Amino acid sequence: MTVMPPEAKQAETSLRGKHIVVTRPAGQAAHLAEQLLALGAHPVLFPVLAIEDVADPTPLLDAAIRLDSYDWAVFVSPNAVEKALAVILAERSWPASLRVATVGKSSEAALAERGITEVVAPAERFDSEALLALPEFSEVAGQRVIIFRGEGGRDLFGDTLRERGATVDYVACYRRVKPALDPAPLLKLWQEGRLDAMTVTSSEGLRNLWEMIGKLGQSWLKKTPTFVPHARIAEAARELGLARVILTPAADRGLLAGLLAYFSAS
Repeated sequence: MTVMPPEAKQAETSLRGKHIVVTRPAGQAAHLAEQLLALGAHPVLFPVLAIEDVADPTPLLDAAIRLDSYDWAVFVSPNAVEKALAVILAERSWPASLRVATVGKSSEAALAERGITEVVAPAERFDSEALLALPEFSEVAGQRVIIFRGEGGRDLFGDTLRERGATVDYVACYRRVKPALDPAPLLKLWQEGRLDAMTVTSSEGLRNLWEMIGKLGQSWLKKTPTFVPHARIAEAARELGLARVILTPAADRGLLAGLLAYFSAS
């Protein structure tokens, strides 16, 4: 019989009864919510981003026709994988010679579900900077790259590749909008002293959250432990005046590790 060390048992039960807000878009929050439930927490789903199709799919359809002319296809997120490939694979098969890159484990999994398993991606720090640091993108002069992303995404990756001599085309395949959600459930939990933590996974989502909860909610959010998986989000949170920002490792696994460590210590 294996005896669990006291510190391990404390970590396992540190989230029991905690109300933890999950702000991922609807349809992308299930994994984190299930993990929190398994640890005895009460996940509170409050999506601060909604993912919608672009109004005009013509550029995406044109990209499907031109895919064979590119050396690289880059998907910036699972949303980019889902929205782009839903259109492209309905029109044609994926070119065997077209190399694929992405920036996160969730995106890799989404690509694998659609039969694309040879994918270049960073092992840590799932962002444009990490992707640019890979040897595959150090010498790209003369190469053609197509980047599938949401409307208004960051330009760092494409701009840097252009500086290195590549030809880069962007294709917007989804758009992010602020949901019309009633913040009353969050405000009630805050008022009752039962909202224990917030998880936020994008800077845009943080800005939406800030606007959605109003002045009263903002005053409570500033004092609420807020867990974020990237330094950019942490910086944006501190600029808004949040006093208890906890930077965690990447993805859901990192958020869970950060939550467990924080509440075990406290």
